[in-house]
Amino acid sequence: MAMTESSREVGVVLRRRTIDNPWIDHMWSPVMVLDEVPATAPWTVLSMEADATIYYAGSASIDLFSSDTAAYRDNLADGEPRIWVALRRQDGGPELELTKVTADPTEGEAMFESGCDVIGTVPMPPEIASWIAAFVDQFHVERAFHKRKRDRTGGDRQRAPGGSRDEGTGRT
Repeated sequence: MAMTESSREVGVVLRRRTIDNPWIDHMWSPVMVLDEVPATAPWTVLSMEADATIYYAGSASIDLFSSDTAAYRDNLADGEPRIWVALRRQDGGPELELTKVTADPTEGEAMFESGCDVIGTVPMPPEIASWIAAFVDQFHVERAFHKRKRDRTGGDRQRAPGGSRDEGTGRT
């Protein structure tokens, strides 16, 4: 079965907040994903407050794959569907680049472990949720769970409690 893919460009809004910390002076966090890309230059300041600045960070693509429809469905069914946003510092400097925007919770959790400099979730806009729901409705196929049978020819055999393996035979 061929994998089907769909993509949509979105805009990403970030907050740079001043914090009282001896090791870092500010913290970045995603604020929202815009369902359409505005005609605004990346890294445009949208608003400034005493301790925070809101930026339009630029556009990014949300890519959907037919093999991941179960994850999208679970995200939508959660009641508060989320979008994951990841950014990385360019060459270790202060500049950030958008590296990934995804609606797949599994991929989002993997990004937390990947070492991205800034990662967070934002609420999924209703227009994006509708687009994803239509994709899931069109391409989701329930896959039956098949339990794997254990290999009983030695290497997969459990040792008996208190027993030890004989060298060379694999027997306990």
